[in-house]
Amino acid sequence: MKWIIITGLSGAGKTVALRALEDMGAYCIDNLPVGLLPDMVQQIQPVINLYCAIGVGIDARNIGLQNISHLLAQLKKQAICYKIIYLTADDTTLTQRFSETRRKHPLSNQQRALSEAIQQEKHLLQPLATQADLHIDTSKLNLYDLRQLIHARVSVCQADNRTLVIQSFGFKYGVPADADFVFDVRCLPNPHWQAQLRPLTGKDLPVIAFFQQHAQVADMLQSLINFLQQWLLQFKHDNRHYLTVAVGCTGGHHRSVYFAEQLFAHFEYFYPQVLLRHRQLPH
Repeated sequence: MKWIIITGLSGAGKTVALRALEDMGAYCIDNLPVGLLPDMVQQIQPVINLYCAIGVGIDARNIGLQNISHLLAQLKKQAICYKIIYLTADDTTLTQRFSETRRKHPLSNQQRALSEAIQQEKHLLQPLATQADLHIDTSKLNLYDLRQLIHARVSVCQADNRTLVIQSFGFKYGVPADADFVFDVRCLPNPHWQAQLRPLTGKDLPVIAFFQQHAQVADMLQSLINFLQQWLLQFKHDNRHYLTVAVGCTGGHHRSVYFAEQLFAHFEYFYPQVLLRHRQLPH
């Protein structure tokens, strides 16, 4: 179990970093009073195995921040493994971000201008900045870049937690609204026109045998597999956790069902979570 402390200057991207950790499977708490940190370590023990990491956000408003060095020393004595990630940006960038979002700096007030609040915050967070394991300057990073950097630089969960949904459907009932990829197999031979196959589905052996007799069916199936193997990997790099592949034929009983079954059989070896859905078949 890893404890990851996210801290740094307001406007530098702490919230984005915490959300990135959550996407990676961590349990995150924002702006926990640092005095409660040792108690939290004990309180979370009963459910600690449910998460691969715990992320804690700490900013300059934090109650008890002056005691942070002492509290971190306590964690070390308890053999608690933790890392500190410190986010920063240059003064010009921070000023511009607060101006664009029209948000108030947490330390600014009628007596303290934004530039003074930024300097005050740097001073308050200096103990954490000094002990940080990783410094990230976000001056030239957008939100997407920062998420990508957190995923690349912070090792949280090694497991692949992507979920791939493969779904068959009938075009005459509409295209699934949640589909990321939609494939049309209506150009292939249709078992519907054979009386003995019409009552069956793409899951039944006679229909499977029918499709195996046609070379173009095998060609299209291999083409779809090749396409998905290449481009699903790109979605992984984009940190997409849910992807739906929809295959449609006219009624959603034969061709689309067969293709969905075959794709499921192939990709269940590559994805930890693959779900198969046949929209037009009885559940």
